[in-house]
Amino acid sequence: MRIAHAGVTGPKSRIQVSRTEITAARPRVARNVPTDAILIGDCIEQLSKLPDASIDLVFADPPYNLQLEGALSRPDQSVVDAVDDDWDKFASFAEYDKFTRDWLTQVRRVMKKDATIFVIGSYHNIFRVGTILQDLGFWILNDIVWRKANPMPNFRGRRFTNAHETMIWASRSAQAKSYTFNYEALKAGNEDCQVRSDWFLPICTGNERLKDEKGRKTHPTQKPEALLARILLSASHPGDLVLDPFFGSGTTGAVARRLNRKFIGIERDTTYAAAARARIDAVEPLPDDAVAAAPTKRAEPRVAFASVVEAGLIKPGTVLMDEKRRYKAIVRADGALTLGPAVGSIHKMGALAQGLPACNGWTFWHFEARGKLHVIDELRATIRASMKEAAE
Repeated sequence: MRIAHAGVTGPKSRIQVSRTEITAARPRVARNVPTDAILIGDCIEQLSKLPDASIDLVFADPPYNLQLEGALSRPDQSVVDAVDDDWDKFASFAEYDKFTRDWLTQVRRVMKKDATIFVIGSYHNIFRVGTILQDLGFWILNDIVWRKANPMPNFRGRRFTNAHETMIWASRSAQAKSYTFNYEALKAGNEDCQVRSDWFLPICTGNERLKDEKGRKTHPTQKPEALLARILLSASHPGDLVLDPFFGSGTTGAVARRLNRKFIGIERDTTYAAAARARIDAVEPLPDDAVAAAPTKRAEPRVAFASVVEAGLIKPGTVLMDEKRRYKAIVRADGALTLGPAVGSIHKMGALAQGLPACNGWTFWHFEARGKLHVIDELRATIRASMKEAAE
């Protein structure tokens, strides 16, 4: 998914690309953002033609600047199909840093206020990219380790096997507080456990790997669709516009189409672009109900415990307890709780009872009805349901 930088010519195309197959890059105005389009040309030049604040999510797989010094051979002397294309070669670290700063500056300009970006790389470049991200004002949210289930071994036996790549996930700035993160949906799909920042996924192999008519890899660094699916499901919604400035074989576009997102890809090599277009056109989008945004608790209206008391759903003087009946507190008329000599919110009293710095009182405290304990969050749900009904 990595393309040539300015001043480097990619390999000649083996495929004739028609205008109907690929969207030719032209200057764009804010009211005419290209969607589901592959723009042909240098990424920095094409980025400069996109309107400000038009992108919801960015995935970037830039050149890694691998600095290979010669052919890499296996123990049986067969040559490894390594990345030695011109687009991955830079004269110096300074040149690579300038290229990185230029494309990231343009990407930041086209990102919406609360958009985020994922940048993937290896030890050759990711630390330099991270520094430049911070210098430009991006705010790093996570670094994510893609742990490869089937990495290429270190044939020379002089280093550890390179079994992972690193992704940096960042918001446009520290002030971006409303960025998309589908926490509840991710957790539900992970057996109700938080999704960790180490992702164990195989590299791209088998039928997913694009090959030319001679059986050769169409693109040397094609990323697996599972990786892009997790990114898009984590940080975007159906209908969002996803930008990939190093489009390569089109994995981002293929996954975006399947998950009902829009995309813009930038690619300077017409062979890669043609293969990507054919690949994307063959994708069948999933039905709407399979990818619809899941409701989130953060999107629900805030309800104070005092509102539950005022609505008569729980009476002052009611005894609340934890699910194991170890701690007991009394509901006050003002919506606070009394726990021994202490008075405070359902959250503070839950934390005090357990000797913890914080507690979600809605899920900690229970009331008894007909011999069974019920979490007080059920009462909040009742209030929210009545608020929704009133709004309708």
